[in-house]
Amino acid sequence: MRSAMAYSDVVIVGGGPAGSACAAHLKKNGMDVIILDKQRFPRKKLCAGWISPDVFNDLECPLESYPQALTRIRRIHFHLFGIPLPVKTHQYAVRRIEFDHWLIQRSGVRVHTHKVEKIHKDRSRYIIDDRFECRCLVGAGGTHCPVHRAFVPPLPVRSEHARISAVEMEFPGHRRIRECHIWYLENGLPGYAWYLPKKGGWINIGIGGKQHRLTARGTTIMDHWRRFVRRLMDRGFLDRNPGNPAGHTYYLRHDPAGTTPDNVFVIGDAAGLSTLDMGKASMPRSRVELLRLTPSFPAVRCKRPIFPDSVCLAW
Repeated sequence: MRSAMAYSDVVIVGGGPAGSACAAHLKKNGMDVIILDKQRFPRKKLCAGWISPDVFNDLECPLESYPQALTRIRRIHFHLFGIPLPVKTHQYAVRRIEFDHWLIQRSGVRVHTHKVEKIHKDRSRYIIDDRFECRCLVGAGGTHCPVHRAFVPPLPVRSEHARISAVEMEFPGHRRIRECHIWYLENGLPGYAWYLPKKGGWINIGIGGKQHRLTARGTTIMDHWRRFVRRLMDRGFLDRNPGNPAGHTYYLRHDPAGTTPDNVFVIGDAAGLSTLDMGKASMPRSRVELLRLTPSFPAVRCKRPIFPDSVCLAW
């Protein structure tokens, strides 16, 4: 049965920005890479899609070469306990359905639509569902990444106190307010909410909060969502109720709880990189940093050491 497997130097589980950028970097360094993702691209992705200009530098890609709509953000209106704090900035916003598809195509590696169920080690190789075989394995599959589940020791700090619940929507609508707004700790929400208008008539809104505090207060993230939408309509941000949002959960950043087996790496949300300030997978200057895969993938020959220090992504 081994002959029927697809072999590569590296298998990356998860085709989001961290996985795609990692794949492109490894391919550039002479490695044969396969990406596995349970969804077919382009696919919808819950995310405001706010990125910094450094993202395109990290990707070694001119800003002008991005083929989809890129919303320029020159000012963010922060609101803390109802106090407005407008701040000038230089950021961009993308639609994740477009950005992620572009990244995975740009990587130039083989992509398989496959939901990973079982991973095991066979001597110096890793076998995924008896269909894929590799010498190095990268987990980039988010909070519930199967690579993390299979090889990363349990984290005692990964508790309800570190869990963020979020709901959000992206929908076409009339942009009455044309600048980004972010509200912290408003009306008892143990987190923040945002309104982000984008090019092409798209609007992204959402809220996120600490789940254990919501539970302690006897409320839910959907209770806060309904109040948030009403406030947006009352304040002129929206001209209609956009409907029911989609939701997801993830964990705040934590320290690693030990080592993974040889040639196994976890990156992005799979590594728990969400920060306390935004409760999202953002790092300083709105970047998600890939874990350093250095000095190189030890079992694979490559043209030069691999240092994918940073990639994207905000929110």
